[in-house]
Amino acid sequence: MPGRLLAVDQGTTSTRALLFSAAGVPLASARRELPQHFPRDGWVEHEPERLVADAVACAREVLAAAGLGPDALRAGAVAAVGVTNQRETVVLWERASGRPLHRALVWQDRRTADACARLRAAGHEPLVQQRTGLLLDPYFSATKLAWLLDHVPGARARAERGELLAGTVDAWLLWNLQGGAAHGARHLTDATNASRTALFDLSAQRWDDELLALFGVPRALLPEVLDSVADFGATEPALLGAALPLRGVAGDQQAAAVGQACFQPGQIKGTFGTGAFVLLHAGERAPRSRHRLLGTVALRLSGVSAYALEGSIFSSGSAVQWLRDGLGIIARSPDSEALARRAEPSRRVHLVPAFTGLGAPHWDAGARGAILGLTRDVSAADLCAAALQATGFQTADLLAAMAADGAPAPAALRVDGGLSDNGYAMQFLADACGVPVERPACAETTALGAALLAGLGAGVFASTAELSALWRAAASWEPRMPASERDERLAGWRAAVARVRAQA
Repeated sequence: MPGRLLAVDQGTTSTRALLFSAAGVPLASARRELPQHFPRDGWVEHEPERLVADAVACAREVLAAAGLGPDALRAGAVAAVGVTNQRETVVLWERASGRPLHRALVWQDRRTADACARLRAAGHEPLVQQRTGLLLDPYFSATKLAWLLDHVPGARARAERGELLAGTVDAWLLWNLQGGAAHGARHLTDATNASRTALFDLSAQRWDDELLALFGVPRALLPEVLDSVADFGATEPALLGAALPLRGVAGDQQAAAVGQACFQPGQIKGTFGTGAFVLLHAGERAPRSRHRLLGTVALRLSGVSAYALEGSIFSSGSAVQWLRDGLGIIARSPDSEALARRAEPSRRVHLVPAFTGLGAPHWDAGARGAILGLTRDVSAADLCAAALQATGFQTADLLAAMAADGAPAPAALRVDGGLSDNGYAMQFLADACGVPVERPACAETTALGAALLAGLGAGVFASTAELSALWRAAASWEPRMPASERDERLAGWRAAVARVRAQA
């Protein structure tokens, strides 16, 4: 069957590969857990070699499960490969040998918080936000890369001589999937990933010399920036049994937006996992948020960028994990739905899950979690409901910030991620935000997005309109809460957040 598409999905806690039909139906999948390394408090690292090895192993497993050997692959059984990845994480490696010089610094890593604070105190954040749409925060790649150059012996001098390369996880995977320097690999990334580094000018769509100088990053390190659908080379034949075209690349949240068919201004998707990421398609003009949301490239096709406003929630499903692992009031995360339904509806208990601070629109790293409204009759069910409601409240805050930035009210919020399977959480999300919530038939939206981009690059699809036609809703939730109750509940939530921030 022609037109099959292979997606490599390299995430923060696992690496996966999925094979899709041309209709966007998953045919086979494989997964490897990814160990995390925590050398110090606030430091998070990955082994770069593990990222590559697991990606190749998963791809081989998927192809074997589908019965696709070298002969079938050489005959075109897989039209193209797409890559999607954890964003902002950076790798530094030798150009000639491909040997990484340090573990990858993960997007969660906070070791450069002091560097960001110094740059902020020196008045540089307005420049960074104006050029990149981002803020001065360790979350983004620039200060991580500068840290590697300053702490790996000899790295800065070698970088200046052109001996080293650096990039986000997509660039590292692409380099290795092409076979590295020995096979003439090109050093490549796509515009969505470049837009997460704090080194990329959103409007000019190029690496910015002033920002490179500010952060101390030599241009020679950085990859060439291509469209999200482009010729990224081909896999080295020995890796998967044939040279498979690499034709689509996007950061994980942008890939999920593609999988959710969010191609028109005003369309919005939310991915609800450990944290949550809400992306609103903002059209072809780079957004400038006045409410501390992020401007980012949603997709770049044929040299034309579509942009997004993004809000990041640090703790979503992690609140449920805390109920399970920290408090022991549920045995499995899915049990939270049934328990929450037993909560007393009139109670106003607020769990503010600022376990690692608050994300957008607050960006308050010092805030810490709290439970407010406790009385003697508050039950485990009430706490469970409050944990699930927190995601709805935080998302409502993001939509309010987007509206204040001039974004139109969305017709519906398309959801994915583990928490989207929780009917109680999704109904409360619809109620808190006052918009319908839709969950797609294909739950693998991130990998699907990468596969669809590869399909565009391989000619399996002619346009994004064809991709939109593949999208189907499997479940939906309409707002049922009266507007007066919604306003009252949101006011209580925001008062709770204010108390948490006041104590930070």
